[in-house]
Amino acid sequence: MSNHKNVNALTAGGVLISLGIVFGDIGTSPLYTLNAIFKIILGVKDGVITHQGAITPDVVLGVLSCIIWTLTLQTTIKYVIITLRADNKGEGGIFSLFSLVRKKAKWLVVPAIVGGCALLADGIITPSITVTSAIEGLTSKFDVPVIPIVLTILSMLFIIQQFGTNLVGKLFGPVMFVWFAILGVIGVSFIIKDFSILRALNPYYAMHLLVTNHNAFYILGGVFLCTTGAEALYSDLGHCGRNNIRISWIFVKLTLILNYLGQGVWILQNSGNFVPGAKMNPFFMIVPEQFQIGMVILATMAAIIASQALISGSFTLISEAVRLNLWPKIRIVYPTVSKGQLYVPSINWMLWIGCCGIVLLFKESERMDAAYGLSITIAMLMTTILVSYYLRSRRFPKYSILIFFLTYIVIEGTFLVSNLTKFVHGGWVTVLIGSLLFTIMWSWFVARKIKNRFVKYVEIEDYYQILSELSSDESVPKYSSQLVYLTSANFKTEIESKIIYSIIQKEPKRADVYWLVHVDVMDEPYTMDYKVEFLIPGKLIRIDFRLGFRVEQRVNLLYRKVVEELVKNGEIDITSQYKSLNKHKIAGDFRFVLLEKHLSKFTKLSFYERQIMDYYFILKKLSLSEERSFGLDSSYVDVEKVPLIFVTPDDIELNRLAV
Repeated sequence: MSNHKNVNALTAGGVLISLGIVFGDIGTSPLYTLNAIFKIILGVKDGVITHQGAITPDVVLGVLSCIIWTLTLQTTIKYVIITLRADNKGEGGIFSLFSLVRKKAKWLVVPAIVGGCALLADGIITPSITVTSAIEGLTSKFDVPVIPIVLTILSMLFIIQQFGTNLVGKLFGPVMFVWFAILGVIGVSFIIKDFSILRALNPYYAMHLLVTNHNAFYILGGVFLCTTGAEALYSDLGHCGRNNIRISWIFVKLTLILNYLGQGVWILQNSGNFVPGAKMNPFFMIVPEQFQIGMVILATMAAIIASQALISGSFTLISEAVRLNLWPKIRIVYPTVSKGQLYVPSINWMLWIGCCGIVLLFKESERMDAAYGLSITIAMLMTTILVSYYLRSRRFPKYSILIFFLTYIVIEGTFLVSNLTKFVHGGWVTVLIGSLLFTIMWSWFVARKIKNRFVKYVEIEDYYQILSELSSDESVPKYSSQLVYLTSANFKTEIESKIIYSIIQKEPKRADVYWLVHVDVMDEPYTMDYKVEFLIPGKLIRIDFRLGFRVEQRVNLLYRKVVEELVKNGEIDITSQYKSLNKHKIAGDFRFVLLEKHLSKFTKLSFYERQIMDYYFILKKLSLSEERSFGLDSSYVDVEKVPLIFVTPDDIELNRLAV
């Protein structure tokens, strides 16, 4: 907890770390942004220009002005100034934001799920386009096999995830500092050749381009590429802290603008023979020839760092979704002792397959541009909706919230529509990926709602006497000394009827002590609290765990820790009641009983609900078992299958015929 309280402290180390973790994606956008925009302006098809003479000073200034003011309005104002305020105990990201506002309106789960899926889809595109763009820098001087090199780099990147990135992660900050410094220096080296390029700082040129250029709508789809990494600013809030991100952004934004302006000067100087593509990328064209190979190596390192940030962000996103019951329970590994370092094997290999598939499908970075941007625009729109509700919950003036909401709905809505023009050229890939992810999240969420609707609770007090007598009834074989059930009942006065059925009716289970364990996922990220209620002294005990949505739910270890503290404080006695063991003060055995619900053919559900539940049970088979997801040892866990809905004789109408 203390680490997360101190992370907002402004330090030189914090600023350096934020350069390596937060700005990889947005920092590599100069590799492909202007290349993509002028491909649209010149109408390049298969390396042939169809709109000769389309490059004029006003067009170049207009494009650069659009980029500069997009970085200002979208990245600086929306994310750095406003959205970074919405921290959840120091943590950021769309699910952290959702946790802050989910009690304000039930439907807010929709933008949270859509935004989360869009970010995961973006995690597949970003590594592909950044690494490919970097390696293509070699093609201007050498004939190299780009695709095999890119696939090798991506494969190595995903293979090392299982070992943790703690060691190489320490190099990210210094490498990105060098990267941004060189971006700025190279940009300045061309700006001094034509200071008139500084006119692009005037928003007039952006407005003039959008009003007068017939391709303006399509150009915006390319302009958006300059700010695709803005969402990462917020997602990585917990790693770096608000103040460190804000200060480092000043340096990052300055170097990015200088580099874009430098590229603009080169484009003006070479407007007659400029053909956007891998062999004439303005990013590499402004690099002195003797430093070309070194710049490709540095660009590749920056691309890998950007990819690593997206991969780590995807792992964190999924782990939060699992805790919030928005994703099936899957295996999550903690490869190092560093807090926040985690590895999700299934997501890692899903991203690897996706990245390699994108590279093999599109082959060139300029063709990947078409698939890029659409998903992240959707994520940004969802963040706008959630931030608006956050500002409302913090009692901001209604007029200021309305201005914020309308401004960014218009800006991002315009970017979304302009990016939709890319749909047939490759944008369908991210829509398809995002849609598949959405079906998983939505089905898992809705299925839980359906299950909860059919959970029947009874007053536990009505069973106090029966449980006490059963515990002392020696005519019933002892099932376990300590018998533990996981309960979803939020109140200590209630219990699921299925648990009572399991203890008393299905197979009477005698135990010295019955335990009810309840896990409540809190809106704060790192809460670790518990409460103990002695419902029947020495016979029935309830433990309520209150765990943050970023805390691993290791119920076995948490439960044993609580029992140890209760024994130490003299509040309970877990010594075995078997005479031969009791005299030697040997602790009794523990047993967990998990109730696994299944859908019977008699269950009354609508067609839509049955499809959701069928899909849910397919996902459940592919996900971790209940005992593994809660960190329980299967050797002392019993799983009992129970129908989702009990069908009673009252539900059946029979007519008895006379004999």
